[in-house]
Amino acid sequence: MEMTMKISEEQVRKSKSAKLILLFAMVSMTMMFAGLTSAFVVSKSRADWLKNFELPSAFYYSTAVIIGCSIAFHLAKKAIQKDKRSATTGFLLATLLLGIAFVVLQFEGFGQIVKSGYYFTGKGSSITTTFLYVVTVTHLLHLAGGLISLLIVIYNHFKQKYNSTQTLGIELGAMYWHFLDLLWVYLFLFLYFFK
Repeated sequence: MEMTMKISEEQVRKSKSAKLILLFAMVSMTMMFAGLTSAFVVSKSRADWLKNFELPSAFYYSTAVIIGCSIAFHLAKKAIQKDKRSATTGFLLATLLLGIAFVVLQFEGFGQIVKSGYYFTGKGSSITTTFLYVVTVTHLLHLAGGLISLLIVIYNHFKQKYNSTQTLGIELGAMYWHFLDLLWVYLFLFLYFFK
């Protein structure tokens, strides 16, 4: 009985530490994006800023897809807390597919921007499209980290490391995905309203 209590206390301590480290990482990422969006706002006063630039339609679709990612990951967490392994598997795989779809849609959006005659670098570029590119690619790099962590969560799930009493990996993965989701929604709304 005493041994079980120690393991439980150790798991609680480990869980709190891991969540705190992730929270610090998310705060630092938030500060970085706050700096990027502040630079975006300051740069709007430049004479070469594009006033009539429209976001590509693929960015609208990718926003819906990343919200779906967050929902699927949340449902995976709820399913494992009830020891519903097959439902957890389905929701984790849905999160992975939606995450990949988000990346594909982001690149489709870049293609739509180029087809509209706007470029990210070189003679045909503008400060507007360069900022858009920097902000979205930086988010995609953080999303790549999310996809890697999701693959690790899926691997551990198939190795049966998670159950109703051990959900830390899935909880951390879900926290990060929710953060990525909120971050993209913020960036999308920012880019939409402050163009």
